[in-house]
Amino acid sequence: MLSVDAIARAIVAREGGFVNDPDDPGGATNHGVTIGTLRRLGIDRDGDSDTADLRALTPDRAVDIYKRHYFEKPGIAQLPQALQASVFDMHVNAGVNAVKILQRLLAEFQEPVTVDGVIGPRTAAAAARAFAKAPGHLADAYGIARRNYYYALADQRPASRKYARRRDGGKGGWITRAEEFISRRFHLSEAQHRARVAAWG
Repeated sequence: MLSVDAIARAIVAREGGFVNDPDDPGGATNHGVTIGTLRRLGIDRDGDSDTADLRALTPDRAVDIYKRHYFEKPGIAQLPQALQASVFDMHVNAGVNAVKILQRLLAEFQEPVTVDGVIGPRTAAAAARAFAKAPGHLADAYGIARRNYYYALADQRPASRKYARRRDGGKGGWITRAEEFISRRFHLSEAQHRARVAAWG
């Protein structure tokens, strides 16, 4: 498995530089770090945590934020190694929903836990037991559940569909991002993807 630092650097590379997309509910971002996160963490140079501070955020600082606040603080290290990279990446992208997706999935492996978005001792133990039952399948099952979450989100919010479907109809960034953590045999074909999003018009 890649180190936490390497995973964080891959996330920063995937997220890209400064973006202020009006369709993104998170608002302005730089290296994937939102303006809201910047304010929550009190990161600023002149007392106001504004877009100028966000633009000044370096890739190394973003890596540090991800490691501390999206891997260490949520307790992702308590999960089986096979899950850690995908849950970490999803936590950056969707916050506690990353853990809720896992908690819902655990019930399918007959390991139900409270769906609260928190990796406590019970969730960690349930994940370990589920992994022991299906060591070759749990990470793929999580990635597929993650992909389904993105599609469902775009079903509900038309403004977000551009993140799941490119202008040419192919897989958007959300879907390719989820599939980076899924075995190739479980990737959707282009035809399957297009069928899934056909109702979007």
